[in-house]
Amino acid sequence: MKFEKLQFKNAEAQNIYENYLKQIQSATKKLSREDHHDILMELNSHIYESMSKKSDESNNEVKDLIDTLDKIGIPNEVLKPLIADKKLNQATKTFNPIHIFQALVLNFSYGIMYFVFFILYLFLFSFVVLVFGKILFPNNFGFYYQKGEIFQYGGFVENEKLQNFEVLGNWFIPVTILLGILFYFLITLLLKLKRSMNVNRNVVLV
Repeated sequence: MKFEKLQFKNAEAQNIYENYLKQIQSATKKLSREDHHDILMELNSHIYESMSKKSDESNNEVKDLIDTLDKIGIPNEVLKPLIADKKLNQATKTFNPIHIFQALVLNFSYGIMYFVFFILYLFLFSFVVLVFGKILFPNNFGFYYQKGEIFQYGGFVENEKLQNFEVLGNWFIPVTILLGILFYFLITLLLKLKRSMNVNRNVVLV
């Protein structure tokens, strides 16, 4: 459905309304175009319905509009929970690292678990460090293993005796990349499961 701005007879009311729309657009700019449009349509509908009821009782558009917008609230504040939820939904659908990072940052204040997920995603950076470490210092990074004595994945290893127990060699890079990808999808699926549990709980509460 195409979005259409409301038209007010009073120029001041029109300016107040359009400034409020800009606040909504600014608050939802991190969302997908579809989610951004849905929120804009929803709030615009609330404004229209409220103003339609007030028009039967009052001829003061400015006062009525200000009252309506005050009841809805400041977009940047009142939309925070909704934006955080929609961003999380977008992230778990697309598996896009940028969307996931944004969603976790937005959801920090809604539970310690989201902070834990944020730390886990930061941990993924260690896989990148290991890959570049192996490229730049091939003799100091690897998988060092001896049954019952040595188990070390990574580096920086300078002990020549320990280097004798490196078992992956040039396979260290593809194995590390594969582990990073698997870890990424695993914690993203766990994040998706966490969100679905929240949705189901909210449905029960309603």
